[in-house]
Amino acid sequence: MITDRSRAGDAIETVIDYLVPTSRINRRFWAPGREVNTGVYAPYPVTIRNARLAPEPFTLDTHGFAIARHRSAVRDFRDAAAVRDYPDEVAAVAKALTGCDLVLPMGGQLRSPIISGASVQPPAAEAHVDFNTATAHRVARALYDRAVPGGAGYSRFICFSLWRTFSPPPQDWPLALCDCRSVGDEDAVANVKVDVDEIPEEDALYAPIEGEEAMSAATIFHHNPAHRWWYFPDMTADEVIFIKFHDSDHGRAWRAPHTAFHDSTRPDAVTRESYEFRAIAYFR
Repeated sequence: MITDRSRAGDAIETVIDYLVPTSRINRRFWAPGREVNTGVYAPYPVTIRNARLAPEPFTLDTHGFAIARHRSAVRDFRDAAAVRDYPDEVAAVAKALTGCDLVLPMGGQLRSPIISGASVQPPAAEAHVDFNTATAHRVARALYDRAVPGGAGYSRFICFSLWRTFSPPPQDWPLALCDCRSVGDEDAVANVKVDVDEIPEEDALYAPIEGEEAMSAATIFHHNPAHRWWYFPDMTADEVIFIKFHDSDHGRAWRAPHTAFHDSTRPDAVTRESYEFRAIAYFR
């Protein structure tokens, strides 16, 4: 399919949901086909610029994200059997982009605004990064020790996602990414992930949870007008975006806040279907 990419403008004026400062406990309850955040969010006006028209290419160590070409052997990402070998593809892409020595898989996730089964989650539509610092270090160590018992260890790691859409362009819910250089530590708040079979009733969302301090947490963000947002319009099935969740080397761009957003400027947009695969890259 040939796409007229000139139909995507230089920038989109839209809104992104950010966390509103409150005294509430910040948790994200995750059930099959549904997510509920206890944090209070509000839409803030932002400009999301067309990354394909940027004056310089986006790189992992400068911006925290990058786009790359990759033709997958997977023909149907909805088929669990078809994606069985996809972790090997992810590892190959990660090694080519980062120069890492080892990639250990974590798992994949289908997303679409139309929920067609328990394996599909809706687009994550608030500014976030999937891990906070404590979670990243804990998960990286546990994953390495389990996969490489008695190994020589590592000097650096990157928790990341390799994101792709397999619906044709243009997509109705593109992915927006924030330049790491525009994000301050004061903008970030931990958001604990709670896996459940069903979303609890309202009162139970805030009840004490035993062992919560050891549970995985994402990072969510307060609005800051200094944030610089970008997106890659008209993504094809042969493109992937590498997103840093956490790079243990903070001397480089070490995370990239991101979010889905509804692109109302494209009346011909089709329903976005995407597949993201989380993994950790290790350096000796």
